[in-house]
Amino acid sequence: MEETKNVIINPHDLIYVLTLRYIPTQKSLLPKLVWNNFIPSNQNPSIDFIQKLIENSIKNSFDKTIEKVSIALSGGVDSTLVLTLFNKIFPNVEVEAFSIKFAKSVDETYDAKRIADDFNIHQTVIYLDNYLAELPKAISIIKQPFWDLHWYHVCKNSSLFSKYMMSGDGGDELFGGYTFRYKKFLSLIANNSPPLDKTKSYLECHERDHVPDQEKLFTKKTDFSWKIIYDLLIPYFDNSLENIDQVFLADFNGKLLYNFLPVNTKLHNYFYLNSISPILSKKMILYATHIPNNFKYDPKTNTGKILLRKILQKYKKEQLVSREKLGFNVNTINLWKSHGSKICKKYLADARVVNDGWINEKWINKYIDKEELDVKYVNKFLGLLAVEIWYRLFITKEMRPDKKL
Repeated sequence: MEETKNVIINPHDLIYVLTLRYIPTQKSLLPKLVWNNFIPSNQNPSIDFIQKLIENSIKNSFDKTIEKVSIALSGGVDSTLVLTLFNKIFPNVEVEAFSIKFAKSVDETYDAKRIADDFNIHQTVIYLDNYLAELPKAISIIKQPFWDLHWYHVCKNSSLFSKYMMSGDGGDELFGGYTFRYKKFLSLIANNSPPLDKTKSYLECHERDHVPDQEKLFTKKTDFSWKIIYDLLIPYFDNSLENIDQVFLADFNGKLLYNFLPVNTKLHNYFYLNSISPILSKKMILYATHIPNNFKYDPKTNTGKILLRKILQKYKKEQLVSREKLGFNVNTINLWKSHGSKICKKYLADARVVNDGWINEKWINKYIDKEELDVKYVNKFLGLLAVEIWYRLFITKEMRPDKKL
């Protein structure tokens, strides 16, 4: 779903983006991995080698004349580890931490501030009341219909401080960070579950990406089928890997490859930012994908990123981070009540994607006026809003990127 002179809509892309929140038909910036890439090594992993890979990536990304750099600091393991090792290599470089505070949501900026204070660096908190306000601008940059674009605000603010921005991207996918999904997945399957059952269980662990009546969202023109989704995902679960390694494989080839990376890269380029993601280097991918899963995730304690935490322990920083994975944590129910409902009603009441026969108007009308809407449906309406905004920007070309919602 890229911008071209004559845009041709692939119905499958609409199905993918509104069911998985990524579009696997686009060209990826990193090679797609197959199950053989996740065959565990017979040797125990070395935290010293992992640290060396991260440090080398940091060193190769900067020169000695660097004076200041920004970091997206969430308060989690990945960004804290990157900050720790950067500070070890460049102790005299000025660092500015950027954190996001979403209105009426769990506030993670306190955790990030505690870490920033420990390193004696300044923290800038980006407060977002109406998270959707600049959605047309963000979509005009990435040229894809995604609504969860908090990275736009991070890049926009970070670019005012430095041309370099660091992040902990890749830590979740390479070292086992999505513990809340792993626990649920393992509870839903048996050791001998067939690939299709594991595929369905994997989708159930991403329950906010789709709704129970997903097939009714689309029209006959779009021709939705769950088989389209199953055919995409089932190869990740039809192999001899252990169950949790199959999840790692699916996660790498999912939102990381086809949402986070392309979106973030386009935003970095737009704001002239040199992006530094030292955990996601090619050498690290080659090494980390073969690390046995018991060194990544402990199902008994539901703890992930075991090896990265051990590196933090070396520098007495592990106590600064939480064991719970939060990440992108806007409360979409509260967002819906404060701004989302009004905005969606405005743009979906006469939706171009409905008028042109892609989305079922009856589905929209059935739910949009409900006072208490389940979070799955809230998220789906936000996804539909992003598709509609993209459609008006690139198909009907009636919306300007600087339009505020």
